[in-house]
Amino acid sequence: MEQFVNDLKEWNIDISDEQLNLFERYTALLLDWNEKINLTAITDIDDIYKKHYLDSLSLIKCIDNLRDKEYSLLDLGTGAGFPGIPLKIMFPNLKITLVDSLRKRVDYLNLVIDELNLKDIYAIHSRAEVLAHDIKYREQSDIVVSRAVANLSVLCEYCLPFVKVGGVFVSYKSGDSSVEISGASNAIGMLGGKKAVPFEFTLPNSDYSRCNVLIEKKKNTEERFPRKEGIPSKRPL
Repeated sequence: MEQFVNDLKEWNIDISDEQLNLFERYTALLLDWNEKINLTAITDIDDIYKKHYLDSLSLIKCIDNLRDKEYSLLDLGTGAGFPGIPLKIMFPNLKITLVDSLRKRVDYLNLVIDELNLKDIYAIHSRAEVLAHDIKYREQSDIVVSRAVANLSVLCEYCLPFVKVGGVFVSYKSGDSSVEISGASNAIGMLGGKKAVPFEFTLPNSDYSRCNVLIEKKKNTEERFPRKEGIPSKRPL
């Protein structure tokens, strides 16, 4: 806990006792449910706080006014709730939608939301290829984030259709992402995005190299995107 507080201070983030308590309860739920549905391979508590929670909060490295705005944020492929739930605990003003394709994970997420009494955050069981064509979600989010392990060009096809014009997509990546960024330039243009901007950093008091790739949405995404299930990963743009 003390290390987590000190790490946040390096990013000029102050955390309350109430928020620390929420993270503690979240950790207990994560470890309990991890024995049932395999949510994370990281089970050391120090690593959970550093590699999951702190990394999730690194969105402030590329968007610095998270505490001041009521942004609508969609977390695609959220898994165990990263980065969406840590962001909600730390920045309760955010209006968050968590999306995952596995029903058991969504059940877990709904339990976490209820147990922590979090407001303006919802978990949805769906695939991006389907949900992105629903007018209730298409181009409705100020910010779309994803820590999913997938090629950037594929993630862009899944995520940019959810971003409203003027909003941003942020892909959480590790280390040097220059090759992925270069390879995704065609997809970004086709999907209505501007040039990708990398924000490289190291997690405080560690040697974990990270890169948040920010892509601003400059025009509407064509209705044909995303393509049907499986096609984006098999035939990247």
